[in-house]
Amino acid sequence: MKILIACEESGVVRDAFIKRGHQAISCDLIPSSSENNHPHIIGDALETIYQNNWDMIIAFPPCTYLCSSGLHWNKKRPKRQLLTDKAFDFFMKIAHANCNKIAIENPVGCVSSKWRKPDQIIQPYNFGNNASKKTCLWLKNLPLLENTKYIEPRMVNGLPRWNNQLDSGQNNLGWSKNRAKLRSKTYPGIAFAMAEQWG
Repeated sequence: MKILIACEESGVVRDAFIKRGHQAISCDLIPSSSENNHPHIIGDALETIYQNNWDMIIAFPPCTYLCSSGLHWNKKRPKRQLLTDKAFDFFMKIAHANCNKIAIENPVGCVSSKWRKPDQIIQPYNFGNNASKKTCLWLKNLPLLENTKYIEPRMVNGLPRWNNQLDSGQNNLGWSKNRAKLRSKTYPGIAFAMAEQWG
């Protein structure tokens, strides 16, 4: 299949599909950080989507202004609401692309109330990665991902915690210029499952 992995600079999902023999291309506004010399388009994902015929699109649109953790700022900073509206419009243009198979990933946020609830919510710890990161999937003509391998958590005061969490449950990734990029990277187990089950 000819597959576009939109808004992905890491190349993790792209590379998983290439290993399965597909013609997968990633696209982002910045260069790919992958060490593999695989196809990557630097540019607007919407232009790439609408200028080509794709068999499948898997998209990871920016979540900064869509996720629940930041929406409370919109009431305090009205200009931020405009950024949320713009991000939602971008999301919906991907959702309505002329492609038979589409998957869009994002955290829990306003897409559920502004459009519809996700088809599935997944966790990396169900796909062989020792991490917790609740991730929503909106799917078009694609099956729900089946869990592949459960990773047991450590227990802290009766609560489950995985390797990417402090004992309090907060993400253990400290502040850095690359924090957002590192947090947005798809876990390999999920990328592998996408390629195996959708490819």
